[in-house]
Amino acid sequence: MRPLALLAVLLLAGCNASKDPLPSWNNTPAKQALLAFVQKVTDRSTPAFVPPADRVAVFDNDGTLWVEQPLYVQLLFAASEMKTHAPQHPEWRANPNFVKIIDGPPDAILPLAPADQFAAGFAVHAGRTVEEYSTAAARWLAANEHPRFHKPYTQLAYQPMLELIAHLRENGFQVYSVTGAEIGFVRVANEQAFGIPRQHVIATLLKSKFESAQLQAQPDVLLIDDGDGKPISIQNVIGRRPILAIGNSDGDLPMLQYTAAGPGPRFAALVHHDDPDREFAYDRASAVGHLDKALDAATANGWTILSMKNDWRRVFPNSPQ
Repeated sequence: MRPLALLAVLLLAGCNASKDPLPSWNNTPAKQALLAFVQKVTDRSTPAFVPPADRVAVFDNDGTLWVEQPLYVQLLFAASEMKTHAPQHPEWRANPNFVKIIDGPPDAILPLAPADQFAAGFAVHAGRTVEEYSTAAARWLAANEHPRFHKPYTQLAYQPMLELIAHLRENGFQVYSVTGAEIGFVRVANEQAFGIPRQHVIATLLKSKFESAQLQAQPDVLLIDDGDGKPISIQNVIGRRPILAIGNSDGDLPMLQYTAAGPGPRFAALVHHDDPDREFAYDRASAVGHLDKALDAATANGWTILSMKNDWRRVFPNSPQ
């Protein structure tokens, strides 16, 4: 190789080596720990090396990958769909909670018990084919904006997490989202917001019926993918224990415990919403993204707590630093 060509190759290699894979993160211990973990498990010369097949990373959705305040995005979608389609479903008015949603403001679904919130989401899905429901979800996501940030919800993914997902993929990780939301909505949202393909979404499932060459959702739940349901779903879908897990609420605690309890190198982390200026500040007292037991567990077990205020230089794509 000619000297000038060799110099160009070395300079390019040096630039690539020095490129920061997480530019929207401040250079804090949390960022350093993430980068060190990825470097350790991908270095064949170390005892901590993990083969690519076992490099499984799982992320919660709401509050971990995108904004969840003032209300979970899928619940807003469910309430909107219930209002829109109520004239075609007079039977919904037999349920007092559904009446509150149909006749109330957009956030009328929030004070309802979780079981009643799920019931509303299941009701608007039931009887629709996979394609019909996906189309409705995509249409709603394109037409609605966040009440504070005035942007489509799919533009409110957290930039630091998008960078982390890209860095993990570049290093041979398989990345999955694991969420309590219903799978039909999440598959559409995740493709648009995070670039996570539909086959890498693990979520709450409804029973389905195959009829006339179509799959139609039924109003009965097959599995709630929250709390203890998350590790069960991870095993059912992936068949491998993750080596990295990130969540933000008590519903993610079993997933973090399951990940951290495995052999070899492990990384468990919580996103802590402590930035009211750029996003929101909430934890123990919040009904949305309630973070109490998991926060105590993270401290007790030495898991990483990601401070939105201190660890993230930028919150959303194209937002001010």
